[in-house]
Amino acid sequence: MTGARWRAVRCGVPAVTALVFCLAATAVAQTPAERWASALANFDAADRASPPSQGQVLFLGSSTIVNWDTAKAFPEIRTINRGVWSASLAETLQRIDRLVLPYAPRLIVLYAGDNDLNGGATSEQVAVQFEKFTTAVQATLPDTRIVFIGLKPSIQRWPQIYRYRLANTIIREYCAHDDRLAFMDVDGPMMGWDEKPRKELFVEDGLHLSAQGYALWNVLLRPFLQ
Repeated sequence: MTGARWRAVRCGVPAVTALVFCLAATAVAQTPAERWASALANFDAADRASPPSQGQVLFLGSSTIVNWDTAKAFPEIRTINRGVWSASLAETLQRIDRLVLPYAPRLIVLYAGDNDLNGGATSEQVAVQFEKFTTAVQATLPDTRIVFIGLKPSIQRWPQIYRYRLANTIIREYCAHDDRLAFMDVDGPMMGWDEKPRKELFVEDGLHLSAQGYALWNVLLRPFLQ
């Protein structure tokens, strides 16, 4: 994607459900340290079995990323999925040396911050964590671009929507000052006529995306991947 096109874009199932619930329950039963140790060990094993080449599109973040079948959604693009259940943006930042640097991606697609806010972080703190993330990545990989997927308006966490939208506003403004950064808005497209999140975009827990939810995100993200 050319610089001009990049700037233009950035400005702006029962079985599956059961699997999501099962994986979520497993993640909740683990401590953060156990979750991360298990995830990193799995990533290391996958890399040894099939060493990924550099310059791919790296997907990072929480369970929203874990559940995203990026290879199926974007078969024409080489992708690496390194999402971790219940991951926070702060935790992801702490592990850039393991999650990002070895892959030297051309583009990072990041969805994180949702769990930070739900855990008590302020909107401003989440925005600062994102700024630190971009700074840390660019210090070693200055040509890597980063797409931040705006925090989604979920049914389960609807009472906190104003905090989520404030974080999105701050991060969107920050991205506007660097051509290597982009903000992908999902808030508007996920809202119905009643100005509430569209139920069909979520599985039964009202938090994780359904197949329809991912189909929508696939459409929204595709222009950034070219």
